[in-house]
Amino acid sequence: MIKLDFEYGQGTMSAVLPGDRTEVFIPGETVPDPPVLEDIEGATREAILNPMGMEPIANLVGLGSKVVIIFPDKVKGGFQETSHRKTAIPIVVEECLKAGVDKKDIRLICSNGLHRKMTDAELKRILGEKIYSMFKPLNNITCHDSEDWDNLIDLGFDELGNRVIMNKEVFEADLAVSIGHTLGNPYGGYSGGYKHVATGITTWESIACHHVPEVMHRDDFTPVSHHSLMRKKFDAIGKHMEKCMGRKFFTVDAVLDSYQRQIAVFAGDTEMLQPISWEVANKRTYIPWAKEKFDIMIFGMPQEFHYGNGHGTNPILIMQAIAANIIRHRRVMNDNFVVICSSICNGYFHDEEFPSYRELYELFQKDYHNVLPDCSKYGEYLARKQEYVDKYRYGFGYHPYHAFSMISCGHIAEKEAAAVYIVGAYEPGYARSMGMKTRATFEEALRDAEKYVGKTPRILALPKTFKLAGVHLMMEDDKI
Repeated sequence: MIKLDFEYGQGTMSAVLPGDRTEVFIPGETVPDPPVLEDIEGATREAILNPMGMEPIANLVGLGSKVVIIFPDKVKGGFQETSHRKTAIPIVVEECLKAGVDKKDIRLICSNGLHRKMTDAELKRILGEKIYSMFKPLNNITCHDSEDWDNLIDLGFDELGNRVIMNKEVFEADLAVSIGHTLGNPYGGYSGGYKHVATGITTWESIACHHVPEVMHRDDFTPVSHHSLMRKKFDAIGKHMEKCMGRKFFTVDAVLDSYQRQIAVFAGDTEMLQPISWEVANKRTYIPWAKEKFDIMIFGMPQEFHYGNGHGTNPILIMQAIAANIIRHRRVMNDNFVVICSSICNGYFHDEEFPSYRELYELFQKDYHNVLPDCSKYGEYLARKQEYVDKYRYGFGYHPYHAFSMISCGHIAEKEAAAVYIVGAYEPGYARSMGMKTRATFEEALRDAEKYVGKTPRILALPKTFKLAGVHLMMEDDKI
């Protein structure tokens, strides 16, 4: 037997598992990541000065040019002093200033999309003291507001029929610089590239073209793939923006490791850059590792991670987080697999950060809603509810439509798994009302799971699942 500790609330919960049938995977440890760049600043500068398929910044701007730098929120990218944002943005600013751009004509916009806006303290933490102190006194650091129609522009529909509405300041800029992260993501394989702009500087109407059941419940979405319809939609939206702007995004993407450190940095034309950055990222993200398929997937969930405080206790977000792991690792699971996850599941919705979630959860409990997608019909109703829109715009809450992109993901857990168990719930009714089973301990859940997987199941144990950047596990003979 082996004893493992899994994430649980503010601490951990232990599980005693059969050693002869349990395989443990920890990103960056079980299979080492590719080496981190020795000279992060030097490699970033080299990429920016020699962009793919584009002229260098010095040839793109000059005196009087308007520059917008868009950067991701705190959900990805790390906070260390050598993080990609803190390394790349100062170099871009330096190149713009050397080319004659006035400092007041450089704006930094957090591409938070439907996520909550960052506070000043958070912006300072992710940008660093130097850039924050340079631009904050000019009021040139802002967060994207997907409800500010004075600063949005409707670009109609792209070639796939997606509605494209984008940030007007980005649209009108002489140079739009996109600072992104090539990091494994259940939604379309990777973050960064066109995904960054397609989700970060648009509106809920644009998000509703791809974060929906008819896209996320297709066979090309699970297991995770960067060839899915969702990915094609990201690319189509980003290219439509460029077509309408009459210029390309100057993208600076870093391939990150399990600790969100730079493995490689690429800059230039997004369409050229994406496949090259993915080729490097594949070496740490898609991992051909498993010799046999597994029957049970076990991991734990803290209260706070990824989307924020409450991700591991808000019932809809619990379901989304479980589904995200299934999307990542479906290739190594048998058809009748079971998920067992520790969560305090105490009913803490964190209504301030996730204002629309409680109402959506309550809607799911009634009106003939048997599966999560049945609630999708309320998307526009909640998305336009002024109370929630105001909390997004002025109260640091997630946009109300964000909850609907999460229910589309959450349903994948029910769709793919024979059963999902929550262990250690303080208020188990929240888990049961989402279709999950509840037990007090991992051992009790394993015994009950025998009805689905037999008495000798193979177990995939995933400690540190939400502490490290995720990977996409594959069978050892699988090809991407």
